[in-house]
Amino acid sequence: MLIIEIMCIFAAMKTDFTYSTDFYGINARELSHTCMHVLCTAGEGSFVFNEHCYHIVKNDLVVIPYPDRVRNLAAHNNMQVEWLAADYKFLQNLLPSNNYSIGGSISLNQDPVIRLTDKQASRLLDDFHRLRDRMNERQLKFYRELMGSLCLTMMYDIFEAHAQRDASAAHSDRTAYIVKQLMELLATGISSTERDVSYYAERLNVSPKYLSATIKRVTGHSVTSYIDRHTIPILKSYLDDERLSLTQIADRMNFTSLSYFSRYCTKHLGQSPSEYRQSLQPK
Repeated sequence: MLIIEIMCIFAAMKTDFTYSTDFYGINARELSHTCMHVLCTAGEGSFVFNEHCYHIVKNDLVVIPYPDRVRNLAAHNNMQVEWLAADYKFLQNLLPSNNYSIGGSISLNQDPVIRLTDKQASRLLDDFHRLRDRMNERQLKFYRELMGSLCLTMMYDIFEAHAQRDASAAHSDRTAYIVKQLMELLATGISSTERDVSYYAERLNVSPKYLSATIKRVTGHSVTSYIDRHTIPILKSYLDDERLSLTQIADRMNFTSLSYFSRYCTKHLGQSPSEYRQSLQPK
């Protein structure tokens, strides 16, 4: 029987970081907003994700955003795991919009298991343990920055192993092509002025319905979420430039009105444009 060694839960309503050794706890309801990282350290087990069954053994890493989609967990008596869950949005905000994480998340949604070498597995466990050991230091003034830097180290270690796994993978089917073309379009910065799904569907010669369904099926996320993810860094860079008025920014980004621009900022930044700018000023 697996024994939970430690489970650290912070924040009033949501779990920011959780560490455990309980394989059967990875899809607990309170973790539904997290990205789950599970490393098998001994034995073997299995689970179902996106209607596919996956079998894991020692040194297999499983990375799954929103782990409540995992089903039918099964572990042999000798199975041992260590896992770390972190708030998904917190992790996403750590990385630039055009980072490998976008392509990586698409690939992991199709196959969430990464086979690690002994060295890679050992390094990842070190990453887990550093995060585990600092979780209870929320009194630190720069706690989130500290945890963010440790999470970045973990994510780049995972990216390295994942990139090696996918280095020789061939993606020739139409759905993979559509996803790739969309990401290449967004990487140009075009979302600074074009944020409608219909624009990208027209550029890719497909219907908006087909594009939305394809992206959702392959990546697990909506087209709009990817558009917004590329747009927000551009929006912040304009707001950071005090030479630009809010009206000028709204015009540059092709918003139909200043009020619509303000609503967009409030939705994605949690603040109005003026409040965001005020937050940048020295206290």
